[in-house]
Amino acid sequence: MTDPLTRRRMLQLTGGAAAVGLAGCTGTQTNDGAANGTPTDTEHDDSTAESEHSEDESGHDDGEDGHDEAVGAPTDTAEVRMITEDGGYHFEPHVVRVNVGGTVTWNNESGSHSTTAYHPDNDQPQLVPDGAATWDSGIVSEQGATFEHTFETEGVYHYYCTPHESLGMIGSVIVGEPDPHEQVALEEPPADKPERVREKLDELNGMIQTALGDDHEEDSQ
Repeated sequence: MTDPLTRRRMLQLTGGAAAVGLAGCTGTQTNDGAANGTPTDTEHDDSTAESEHSEDESGHDDGEDGHDEAVGAPTDTAEVRMITEDGGYHFEPHVVRVNVGGTVTWNNESGSHSTTAYHPDNDQPQLVPDGAATWDSGIVSEQGATFEHTFETEGVYHYYCTPHESLGMIGSVIVGEPDPHEQVALEEPPADKPERVREKLDELNGMIQTALGDDHEEDSQ
């Protein structure tokens, strides 16, 4: 026969264990991060993703520098600015388009620059149409000074700034409605030119081919 005192002692021990178990469960609920207003892992990931997305959009906006500018239809006249800005040197816009017989005027906005055709007469490879007239403004330093050239031959012309060619100061003129497949300027850039110059010529060629409707994806299919 079991001693009544022993049964009572066992019941006390069992009840104490149950109480400890309940206290443990209650403590787990109290310390839950979401219940106390602490951000959960899911909330943290969402805010991080939104922050990264905002940075990407901001970076994209800051990266727009006019290199993807659209080239419009040919006009009788066009103006190009020659600019020194924040240590950079460039023609703006990078590509202009005029009618046959149209005139391009270069305006020196800041710095010292030239507008010089890639033409054998300028001791350069030919990146202008066959038979086209050359031009060279010489170094222009006066702010507001201008130089103009009239284009009588249809085609694509590349030109450069004498002191800043190696830094990528290169521009292009489209005259009329030339066939992009017959333009020497749109061929592979000269191998003897520095990499920066070749990269810039490739960039300009892409803009010109888009303007002239030369779809390489369709050609390759």
